Amino acid sequence: MIKVGIIGATGYAGAELVRLLLQREDVEIVWYGSRSYVGEDFASIYRNVAHEVSEPCKDDDMEKLAELADVIFTATPQGFCAAQVTEEMLAKTKIIDLSADFRIKDVDIYEEWYKIKHPTPQFIGEAVYGLPEINREKIKGARLIANPGCFPTCSFLSVYPMVKEGLIDPNTLIIDAKSGTSGAGRSAKVPSLYCEVNESMKPYGVASHRHTPEIEEQLGYAAGKPVTISFTPHLVPMNRGILVTAYATLTKPVTAEEVKAIYDNYYKDEYFVRVMKPGNVPQTRWVEGSNFADVAFQIDPRTNRIVMMGAIDNMVKGAAGQAMQNMNLLFGLPENTGLKQIPVFP
Repeated sequence: MIKVGIIGATGYAGAELVRLLLQREDVEIVWYGSRSYVGEDFASIYRNVAHEVSEPCKDDDMEKLAELADVIFTATPQGFCAAQVTEEMLAKTKIIDLSADFRIKDVDIYEEWYKIKHPTPQFIGEAVYGLPEINREKIKGARLIANPGCFPTCSFLSVYPMVKEGLIDPNTLIIDAKSGTSGAGRSAKVPSLYCEVNESMKPYGVASHRHTPEIEEQLGYAAGKPVTISFTPHLVPMNRGILVTAYATLTKPVTAEEVKAIYDNYYKDEYFVRVMKPGNVPQTRWVEGSNFADVAFQIDPRTNRIVMMGAIDNMVKGAAGQAMQNMNLLFGLPENTGLKQIPVFP
């Protein structure tokens, strides 16, 4: 039995972790952490788990939790986990952080984009970027995992084979991404109110979104050189889902059959990455509620460019599901344990 604690359990990502973990027979949730709801029954906040959870929410005392849990998930704002983690804590438990605190290896870049001082930069080098499709073996032996962001997950999986094979010039890469409103979190914000988002769509974080350096860093590892991209996210009036459409210049002529073979080769053993047939395009509806990522492409010979596309559920593969995928690797379990949910439709 794996004993699990969740700090930030009443946010959207934390609650999604609860939903997924409660469906497992080999996991016991020992701590529902929530600064805003200490003492309140978790099931009174999220009625979807009524009759499954009878525990009250506790505080965010990670030091105490480290004595009880085999693994701690921190679904918290940037800066929280980094301010709490200690060597003593990591000697007792494993930590999977869903914030950006340990994703970016250059602390100066982190502080520039997130506008906060990093309190524990000594752990950045140790933290493993938790994208199983590229870091599987490193994840297995980690104490501290930096769970990737939702946009970087979808963006990276969509373009990785082309970057790795050198078939595109990564510095011509333009990533246009759309996200459901759950990506903004559960706290009350005027731009996220129903009347502000319904029947409308808008770009945000233009040329300044904080996921940009994360995407660039990971693509730089794939390309073997620094990469600079243009990344623009958009908010769309739906609850869940991310759709990425990426454009880049080809470095040589290729056929659709050749590109499909490359994608198939990279993802042939990946349970959660579904490479679509040429001519098909991903849709968020076909991944909703699941840990799957659908990827596709279309060559545009007229412009000598390729269009690469991907879709994920931002709450599952983009957050809680991927965190649980990482937990499975940490404890030597099949990667898809507890994550075989078929996407919900309609």
